[in-house]
Amino acid sequence: MGNEVPLAGLVSLLVVLLMLSAFFSGSETALMSLNRYQLRHKAREGHRGARLAEKLLKRPDRVIGLILLGNNLANFSSASLVAVIAFKIGGQPAVALGTLLLTIIVLVFSEAAPKTLAALHPERLAFPAALIYYPLLKITYPIVWLTNVCANGVLFLFGVRSSHTELQSLTREELRTVVHEAGSRISSRYRTMLLSILDLEKVTVDDIMVPHNEIVGVDLDDDDDEIEKIISGSQHSLLPVFKDNIDNIVGLLHLRTLANLAKTDLNKSTLQSLLIEPYFVPEGTPLSTQLIQFQRRRERIALVVDEYGDIQGIVTLEDILEEIVGEFTTDPADEDDDVVVEGADSFLVDATANIRELNRSQDWELPTEGPKTLNGLIVELLETIPKPGTCLSVNGYPIEIVEADDNRVRMVRVGQREFQAVVPG
Repeated sequence: MGNEVPLAGLVSLLVVLLMLSAFFSGSETALMSLNRYQLRHKAREGHRGARLAEKLLKRPDRVIGLILLGNNLANFSSASLVAVIAFKIGGQPAVALGTLLLTIIVLVFSEAAPKTLAALHPERLAFPAALIYYPLLKITYPIVWLTNVCANGVLFLFGVRSSHTELQSLTREELRTVVHEAGSRISSRYRTMLLSILDLEKVTVDDIMVPHNEIVGVDLDDDDDEIEKIISGSQHSLLPVFKDNIDNIVGLLHLRTLANLAKTDLNKSTLQSLLIEPYFVPEGTPLSTQLIQFQRRRERIALVVDEYGDIQGIVTLEDILEEIVGEFTTDPADEDDDVVVEGADSFLVDATANIRELNRSQDWELPTEGPKTLNGLIVELLETIPKPGTCLSVNGYPIEIVEADDNRVRMVRVGQREFQAVVPG
């Protein structure tokens, strides 16, 4: 063969074989590096290369068998051809040198370089390769099948069972990572909304409800003027109606039903005839569950009760939606009532403020596991009602008790987060 084929022809054939080796090596890495979700998306959009690549990857053992068959055939043929070329050029001593040079060339140009390129740009190589591999697999199927049977038989002896590879579902935390890593592909606002939706199962109605002591409603024990004042000054479309206290709730009043009611007709008897039945939910209900329940029952407001049936607070559909998209409106009367900025690194905070709301509005990282209010968190940490002037550190934030009475902390001063904790005093 060496005497019949010119040297230039042998070298040209060697280059072709090395290029084939590089193609097989790079395409293998590209196919295995494809993002399966992006691949499915492109396949559904009608991309031919993506559709074929998806079909091939349903049985990765077959496509790997095909690639290894072609790669080994190219490499072994290259080794034999180098031996012929080296012997023709320099005789027996040149064969060893040729083998060494071939090893370096294959390692760099047929393995490392194409595989690195494929890992960086898998779609650029995988989709064109799929157009070649799909028909080639059908042609060489008997050989590939026999190879896979032998390989799977060896794996079977070691306790490995082969199975079809299906696209696995992402866990919630994996999906959070995908959303985080989306970067500029998803705007920051939409990314925040998606993350909030994923967190709905972690947040309960207790975290966002209006607590028992802050519920505004109509007390039937009040006189008519006081009731009228509460109704006219209400910022909500639904008001709870009770006797003496919220635990003795009678029903819910939809203010829309009062639109056609004359002022002279507004009395306790009329109000009770307009009431609708209250909807109760147990504390600890995840927001994801409650959102579905609101939709199924066509309700917009629910009363949160504990295991004894005592009312703990009120949660509304709007509260849940605000957990996803943020505040709908800003009430000037309530804005910054809980936090007063004293300086660049000091804030006066109402201790009854909800910790989640403080974290959201001030971009803090106070612990949300456990007590829902700052007062509850401080009392739990100190295991007593602290006196004014007491200092402590909560998750790196220095906190000073400014005002307290016999049963709760009323006002605290919170500083910027520090790396060293402040020892409670």
